Amino acid sequence: MRDFYRIVVTQTLSLLGSRMSAVALGIWVFTQTGQAAPLLLVSFFAELPGMLASSFAGVLVDRWDRRRVMMLSDAGQAAASLFLLLAFLSGRFEIWMLYTASLAQGVFAIFQGPAQNAAFTLLVPEQRRDRANGIREMAFPLAGVAAPALAGALYPLAGVEGIILVDLLTFAVAVVAIWGASIPRPPVTAEGLAAAGGWLPELLGGLRYIFRLPGLLGFLMYEMVIYFLLNGPLDLGIPYLISRTGSEAVAGVILGVMSLGALAGASIIAAKGRVRRRMVVLLAGMAFSGAMFLIFGRAYTPVWLAASLFLIMVPLPVEGALATSILQTKIPPDLQGRVFAVREQLGYLGATASFLLVGPLVDRVLEPAVGGPRWDAVAPLVGSEPGSGMGLVLVTTGLLILLATAIAWLNPAIRLLETRLPDMEASAGP
Repeated sequence: MRDFYRIVVTQTLSLLGSRMSAVALGIWVFTQTGQAAPLLLVSFFAELPGMLASSFAGVLVDRWDRRRVMMLSDAGQAAASLFLLLAFLSGRFEIWMLYTASLAQGVFAIFQGPAQNAAFTLLVPEQRRDRANGIREMAFPLAGVAAPALAGALYPLAGVEGIILVDLLTFAVAVVAIWGASIPRPPVTAEGLAAAGGWLPELLGGLRYIFRLPGLLGFLMYEMVIYFLLNGPLDLGIPYLISRTGSEAVAGVILGVMSLGALAGASIIAAKGRVRRRMVVLLAGMAFSGAMFLIFGRAYTPVWLAASLFLIMVPLPVEGALATSILQTKIPPDLQGRVFAVREQLGYLGATASFLLVGPLVDRVLEPAVGGPRWDAVAPLVGSEPGSGMGLVLVTTGLLILLATAIAWLNPAIRLLETRLPDMEASAGP
């Protein structure tokens, strides 16, 4: 476990540095241009490689030494940050450089998640995986809470250049930690041998493995639907909270509570340790999150808004940690890079489709309809004030999460995935 903790701690520092850099660049771009569109394009370019090529990266993760893959991923992202730093120091920075760097970092980032998940399978005993994955899930909300505050404090003193330099230092620490770790090669399994061959046969072999297991395929599709339902509506947080409270300051405090909810959920798993009925807890948690969306979409006071948003977030890292533990336990280790990469690509597709749909739906259809003659049918549910169109999206999201989770629960192949699939040790080949 020593190598696991070394990698997790330094990767958390690296994530904190990257989030600080993103906040600083966002401040600089918005103050220079006065436009939000460039910031959205940065996110688009960062996620584009994941949408298009995560499953291809999984083949390479299974082929190559996973320690070197993680080092390459961190080093590549650091090189893009160094490119931005040199552009700022030379006084020649242009916005297209930020798009280019975001695209490059996105390319290298698609290797990181599958390589880490597959490597930690070999570093963490099965009985400790739930706790280990819960600890990993704590990194994102911790960075979400700390990065804006640290970047805001350092920006007046060091500027965007100083914060990018901090980001580079955290990348260096992460690379050194991985370089000193010992990550064994995965054992060869019968399933892995069946999916071996050239690059394309290995890609297709990984996909065939998933399609041969209806429960696994159904669960990955369920997760994609959940990503689709969550990302766009949660991205409405700032405008919805400002519309409901009338205060940017109050909205900012509630968004901080949102990150604390995710941190609380990850902490619960980290403290609990092993969960015996992972799929039951996972599906129950998602149903609870869907129910909290019903309250969030109808809430008006800051207390109810903050409480419901906090409770929405608690089950999400629980789902992430338990789903990762299940796959680490059930998937042959020499196929895990491909399976985790397919999972990530489906998540990117669901999230991106959500962003593309929800924004225009709210701006062009629902908010303009608030208070109109056709709105009377839903006004008793979400009100007729500004922001009620977003409230309707949130209530509908909760209902759809409950429906999707009920369908998953009623499908025995998904509900009993953990018990029907043998542990990977039982399926190992010679």
